[in-house]
Amino acid sequence: MIKLAERINRLQPSATLAMSQKSGELKAQGIDIINMSVGEPDFNTPNHIKEAAKQATDENYTRYSPVPGYPDLRKAIVEKLKKENGLEYTTDQIIVSNGAKQSVCNTVMALVGEGDEVIIPAPYWVSYPQMVLLADGKPVFVEAKIEQDFKLTPEQLESAITPKTKMLILCSPSNPTGSVYSREEMEGLAKVLRKYENIYIICDEIYEHINYTGQHASLASCDGMKERCIIINGVSKAYAMTGWRIGYIAAPLEIAKACNKLQGQYTSGPCSVSQKAAVAAYVSSQDCVEEMRVAFERRKNLIVQLAKEVPGFEVNDPQGAFYLFPKCSAYFGKKDGDRVINNSTDFAMYLLEVGHVATVGGDAFGSPECFRMSYATSDENIKEALKRIKDACARLK
Repeated sequence: MIKLAERINRLQPSATLAMSQKSGELKAQGIDIINMSVGEPDFNTPNHIKEAAKQATDENYTRYSPVPGYPDLRKAIVEKLKKENGLEYTTDQIIVSNGAKQSVCNTVMALVGEGDEVIIPAPYWVSYPQMVLLADGKPVFVEAKIEQDFKLTPEQLESAITPKTKMLILCSPSNPTGSVYSREEMEGLAKVLRKYENIYIICDEIYEHINYTGQHASLASCDGMKERCIIINGVSKAYAMTGWRIGYIAAPLEIAKACNKLQGQYTSGPCSVSQKAAVAAYVSSQDCVEEMRVAFERRKNLIVQLAKEVPGFEVNDPQGAFYLFPKCSAYFGKKDGDRVINNSTDFAMYLLEVGHVATVGGDAFGSPECFRMSYATSDENIKEALKRIKDACARLK
């Protein structure tokens, strides 16, 4: 028997990817599955971005890039942060990675050590606690319920801080809930954090542009916070470029250098052609971003309306990203024949196998009373999926 490293044994497989795989297997059997499990825009990458990639290959940008990314891409990111967020960085403070996922992991690995506590508001993106465990840290979960729009309060934050707290991970707009922190809410958290100078904050802003409030608020823009914040962002969601694998951090110089050192040892620089495509995404017209945002907002309004019509669901109105996270615990303990729904994972599997709609149980996100649906799909799919879900739920007694 092979003895694996303990760090691997500590990790859980990604529930979102597992559900996507399961739905793919059913599709391969000829079953009509509507997949609402994947956090991925259904739009194609805009043509001008694809053309930039073609040009990059013609110009032979096919060799190793600098570990932190090409200078023109880092410069474009600096200009984006200044123009859109009012934040001043130098190119040395930008590290481009193979997706925002690696950017988060780089930061955790560079800052978190054995026994360090990392505060993670729940519901959370499935990979945050796993990355902390990989770094020998200790995830500290703080439950933010649907009644508070799944958002951490200053009082909850203060209560969770101990002498071992090294980091807070904050995602806004949020995966899995779609919740968006307002400027006032960010200021409330900043007021607490100013008292604890040794706590760093990962600001995961990958859904920044899929925002229905009209304004994105970054904790890094609050007084005294920029020096302790690591902004995570990228092109995956806003520009429908998930497969291109380009994310970045904007961080204090010492942290950026540490991430550069780490990345240099285990992946080197990200894909050369993808970087040139990302430059085009940032420096060209942003009309495509707004077009997709408008479509997502229309779909959000549709899915909220339809989900509220399902008996037993408790539904809030998310203000960003492309997820709905309804409370489904009213169905726990109910049966369809011999099948019993004990938890949200059971519920999601029931919806897949009986309703033929792929979702993800909230257990994986630290919120076992809820489940996640991605509405990054067509209006027709949303209508049909919610009809199937409603019909499947009606069978549970």
